[in-house]
Amino acid sequence: MNRSKHRVILHIDMNAYYCSVHAAEEPERYKNKPTAVAGSVELRKGILVTSSYEARSLGIRTGMTVREATRICPELILISPNFDLYRKYSKNFMRIAGNYTPLVEAVSIDECFLDITGSSQFGTAEQIAETIQRRIREELSLPCSIGIAPNKLLAKMASDMRKPDAITILRRREVPKLLWDKPCQTLHGIGSRTADKLLRLNIRTIGELAGADLAMLQDRFGVYGAWMKRAAHGLDDAVVEPLHEAPKSIGHTTTLPADITDKEQYYRVLLNLADQTTRRLRHQAMVCTTIQLTIRDPDMRTITRSATLPTATDYAQEVYKVACRLMDAHWNEGNPVRLLGITLQSLGAKEETPVQLDLFSYEQKPKQDRLLTIMDQLRDKFGEDAVLTAGMLGEDPSSLIRNKKIRGTSLQKDFLRENEGLNENDY
Repeated sequence: MNRSKHRVILHIDMNAYYCSVHAAEEPERYKNKPTAVAGSVELRKGILVTSSYEARSLGIRTGMTVREATRICPELILISPNFDLYRKYSKNFMRIAGNYTPLVEAVSIDECFLDITGSSQFGTAEQIAETIQRRIREELSLPCSIGIAPNKLLAKMASDMRKPDAITILRRREVPKLLWDKPCQTLHGIGSRTADKLLRLNIRTIGELAGADLAMLQDRFGVYGAWMKRAAHGLDDAVVEPLHEAPKSIGHTTTLPADITDKEQYYRVLLNLADQTTRRLRHQAMVCTTIQLTIRDPDMRTITRSATLPTATDYAQEVYKVACRLMDAHWNEGNPVRLLGITLQSLGAKEETPVQLDLFSYEQKPKQDRLLTIMDQLRDKFGEDAVLTAGMLGEDPSSLIRNKKIRGTSLQKDFLRENEGLNENDY
C-alpha cells in the first residue's frame, strides 16, 4: 500500500469476545470448550449473548434461548456476564493498539479502528497488524481478527472475511472480484430491511447496487442511497475519530431474562435505564435534548422511537417521563417485551448549553443540581444501590441494570474515557 496516496486503516475485531475473556481468565474451566454467555443462566428463557467457536461448531447461535441451546448441546457451559472483566480486557487490548498510533477509535467494547498511515516506523501495515495480533494473543490470551484496507468500510469488511485469529487485506481494486457477487446485506451498513427494499427494486447483489442508477437510489433512499452506491464501489471518506472526542450519544439496552407484558414492569425497567444513562451523561458533564426508545419483542422485531425536549437535561425523571410517553404511544400493554433501551442523543457540554428556566423552577434548579452531585458521589463511592428513589426499589430483573459487574452493552465506551488515554504503562 502506498502511504503517499492512500490511508491505511486497521479494524481489530476480538473473536467471540466475552467467551474468550472467560477462557483467558480461567483457562482450566473454559479454554477449548463449548461455552456461552447468557444474560440469565438460571432461567431457561435467558438469551445467549455470545458463544465460543467450539459451541458454534455444534450449532449454537447468538440469540438462542438457554433452553434451545442446551437441547442442541447438553455439554454447553453457561457463564453469567461479567462486564467488569470485559472492560478490563478491553482497556488492555486498546492500550496495545494505541502503542502504534494515537488515532484509535473504539467502536465498541470489542472492536476498534486504527489509522496507521503515519506509523511506518513500526513496519508495513501487515507487520503492524501481525505485531498487534501477536501481543494481544501473548499478553492477554485473546484471539482477534484484523482487517487492513484504505478506509474504514473495507477494513471492517476485511476483518469479517476470515475468523478467528486472521489478518485479511482488502484493496479497493479487489472489491468487484471479492464483493460484487455477495448479497447487499453483506455490505457493512446495510440492514435486512434495506436489503428487502433493494430486493423489491431487483437489486440483489453488491455489484447490482454498484451499477444501479444514482438518481433512482437517491429518490428512494435520500442521501443514504448515494452512500450505498459509493460503498458498493468500496469508497468511504469517514475518518478515524480518536476516543478523546466527546460521545455523540449515550445509551443502554437490557435483554430481559423473561418477557414482560405489564406496564408497571416495563416502567420500572425504563426508570432504571433512565437512571443509568443520565448517570453516565452527568459523568461526561453533558446534557441531552433527544431521547430515543428501543423496544424488541420475542421474535426479534425491533422498533425505535424518539422525542425532542424543549430544553436540555441530565435529569433521570425527565428522561423517564419521555420514555414512558413513547412506550405508551407505540406499544400496547399486554404485548410481550424482550428488550428495552434508552439512548440519549443531541448531546452538548453542560457548561456551554443554555438552560431555559421558568418562573417556578429557577430557584429550585441549583438545589436539584447540588443534590444530584451529592447522590452521584455517594453512589460512586458506595455502589449503585447506595441511594435509590422509591420507584427503583425491588428485586425484579430491572434492578440488575444497576449492577456494574453484570450490566453493559458492547457499544458502551464510557469506561475507556475514565483514564488518561490509551497508555500501555497503566497496566
